Amino acid sequence: MADQTHVLFVEDDDVIREATQLTLERDGFAVTAKPDGLSGLEAFRADRPDIALLDVMVPGLDGVSLCRRIRDESTVPVIMLSARADAIDVVLGLEAGADDYVTKPFDGAVLVARIRAVLRRFERAGGAGAGQDDADGGTVLAFGELEIDTEGMEVRKAGQPVALTPTEMRLLLEFSAAPGTVLSRDKLLERVWEYGWGGDTRVVDVHVQRLRAKIGQDRIETVRGFGYKLKA
Repeated sequence: MADQTHVLFVEDDDVIREATQLTLERDGFAVTAKPDGLSGLEAFRADRPDIALLDVMVPGLDGVSLCRRIRDESTVPVIMLSARADAIDVVLGLEAGADDYVTKPFDGAVLVARIRAVLRRFERAGGAGAGQDDADGGTVLAFGELEIDTEGMEVRKAGQPVALTPTEMRLLLEFSAAPGTVLSRDKLLERVWEYGWGGDTRVVDVHVQRLRAKIGQDRIETVRGFGYKLKA
């Protein structure tokens, strides 16, 4: 049990909650399922899961607010679930700190694949995101006052540490690997989110906005009609 990935799943629909829990458990996950946001927050603080699946419309404390509370305390990956592909739901969830979202109704295999992709991204970004020690010195890239330690997974702006989520770190690493090169939204979806198909580019846009707010609004440039690039 200790080796299982622990999923916190917050969903108020009994049928969806029970069916999804069974699906995830069959795929080897340990699942804590809660019917509302407040009990979900309590479970998160008590159990410290490896990933959280949060339905947007849950009672007590809605999924977006719950995501914000979790993000205030942790960089644990968060996937939002929404019954609608509504732009407001999607953007609010991503702006709250979610790493990805899935629209209901969803196929169980698709959900599992998205969970595994987010977890891989988390592991590649150093597990806890920016802020880990770099025992080997590593490679430090400098772009103006921005410094990126690609081994220690540390980011500093004007000498001060910048806390990034694992997804934000992966996004920044993609930009820093090719400074001055325009990366399309589709290419970023493929490299960071592991979408081998045309996913929702709003995921990229919101994460770029969040990254800009942390490293400097003018550090990542929008190339209209093509994508984004990191200013060298």
